[in-house]
Amino acid sequence: MAEFMTGMKRTNYCGELRASDIGKTVTVCGWVQRQRDLGQLIFIDLRDRTGILQLAFNDATDRAIFDKAFSMRSEYVVAATGVVRERSSKNPELPTGDIELEVTDLRVLAKSETPPFEIVEKSNVKEDLRLKYRYLDLRRPDVQDKIIGRHKIVKVARDYFDDNGFFEIETPILIKSTPEGARDYLVPSRMFPGSFFALPQSPQLYKQLLMLSGFDRYMQVARCFRDEDLRADRQPEFTQIDFEMSFVSADDVMEIAEGFMKLVYKKVLGIDLETPFRRMTWDEAMTRFGSDKPDLRFGLELADLTADLKSTEFRVFKGAIDGGGGVRGINLKGLAEKLSRKEIDKLTEWIKSYGAKGLAWTRLTAGGETSSYEKFLAPEEAAAVRKTLGAETGDVLLIVASDENKVVFDSLGALRCELARRFDLIDKSKPCLLWVTDFPLFEYSKEENRFVAMHHPFTCPRLEDLDKLESDPGSVKAIAYDMVLNGNELGGGSIRINDPELQQRMFKALGLTPEEAQKRFGFLIDAFRYGAPPHGGMAFGLDRLVMLMLDCDSIRDVIAFPKVASSSELMSGAPTDVDEVQLAELGIAILPKDDNRTKEKQ
Repeated sequence: MAEFMTGMKRTNYCGELRASDIGKTVTVCGWVQRQRDLGQLIFIDLRDRTGILQLAFNDATDRAIFDKAFSMRSEYVVAATGVVRERSSKNPELPTGDIELEVTDLRVLAKSETPPFEIVEKSNVKEDLRLKYRYLDLRRPDVQDKIIGRHKIVKVARDYFDDNGFFEIETPILIKSTPEGARDYLVPSRMFPGSFFALPQSPQLYKQLLMLSGFDRYMQVARCFRDEDLRADRQPEFTQIDFEMSFVSADDVMEIAEGFMKLVYKKVLGIDLETPFRRMTWDEAMTRFGSDKPDLRFGLELADLTADLKSTEFRVFKGAIDGGGGVRGINLKGLAEKLSRKEIDKLTEWIKSYGAKGLAWTRLTAGGETSSYEKFLAPEEAAAVRKTLGAETGDVLLIVASDENKVVFDSLGALRCELARRFDLIDKSKPCLLWVTDFPLFEYSKEENRFVAMHHPFTCPRLEDLDKLESDPGSVKAIAYDMVLNGNELGGGSIRINDPELQQRMFKALGLTPEEAQKRFGFLIDAFRYGAPPHGGMAFGLDRLVMLMLDCDSIRDVIAFPKVASSSELMSGAPTDVDEVQLAELGIAILPKDDNRTKEKQ
């Protein structure tokens, strides 16, 4: 039977005690990390969230307590009172390694079965097992450090925005479904049979309404939900540090965001960031790096070879250029001896997942030159390609051609990052932050056969592009900006539309009829008619920010109870079936699986 802490009160955490506390009587609580029986002496390493403290027991001092210590097993929960004393055998690897606790009272608060894995740092246990027993995994000190680090980052955020005049205001979790982009999670209503709430993909509409309401500056640590297709490092529920401001320009919003990043790096990691951050247009980012979230910690910039090959008869390159696309390449400088033909063949297969049909290459080794394409080019064309790519002996030239520029950019953008990781080309000495600006307002969706909003349909177009909104929507740029950290999108935002007529034009450009726009977003359009100030904002992905700042391998490492790639939770088994009575109350019937598949095919 478990004992109680009657007459005892924890006075200190295990990891707080030091040599300056020698002679003090203290009470500590925690979990048994391990027990060491040395015959007449027993030592227990006691662990709590702050660290480990050694407890010492001598059979000559108190036999009853000694026998109790003998019965201790890993992960028992105990409370111990005693006198802090100097250790005879010090442990320099522990902050508490100069001291130990000579125990005078020991109580077992809870016993433990043998856990399915050892509770130690840097465990090599499979992730699925750790997530099934996540409550045990969270006891590991390195995991706790990440969750505590997350807490510190959130605290800095709340304090920073409060100091800058922002109010933290909660927006609803049960909202109207306004599908545009990712799928909503739908919530049936028992009180309104056949009707559904949705879980918010972001607080976007409500924070805009708060600007209209006169609050001027809003922030929220907001929970968001997206029923997206499976991705290894995405979560169906995630957290944003969300903020919005009235009477501002894009520069004002970016300045506030930079101030937060500068403060949070200083407070949490002791790193001084230089501000303002570098800015780069979307066009430049795509042209030079093949990505709207470029990693600038290494080179491997893209080179446009289309002009060099405009008259080529080589079918692969000619077809790409004539089809409205292009030919671009990168130069892997000085690494021809390290990138074998076999490895290039593997990269050729790998890059096909980004839409490329293949990878053209030239290896310029000291022992000779080999190429997959030069024999098909005129000598002057091959020479022009080498010149544009700055080719020298020791280099590898890697080229992608496609009648879709997006395929070229996606493929080479991913390839440069893969090569940088593989050959350790990344400068990790300091964080690399920049802004990517002037995004296209729209992108064309082949699946939907229409233009869709690149960010969301409330983003304001550049004023100089307004006359092209209907006639040439693909060329319209947005007053939008993304913050990029080490090649990862950290957050994004925009100046919003605050004119109801312009908002209607935006919906029309997206293919919505006035009736459809009113049905989905009528409450917002109506609100704009009552005086909406110019406003803008952005949101940081908190989970990703914590992951990058704390140098974690996965976003799941910084979430207390994460989902896996299938959007399920291994620990609780969610999602699960529900009782037929609950379904009947909601007026919901579950189709057989075969019927579901039939519906999906239709």
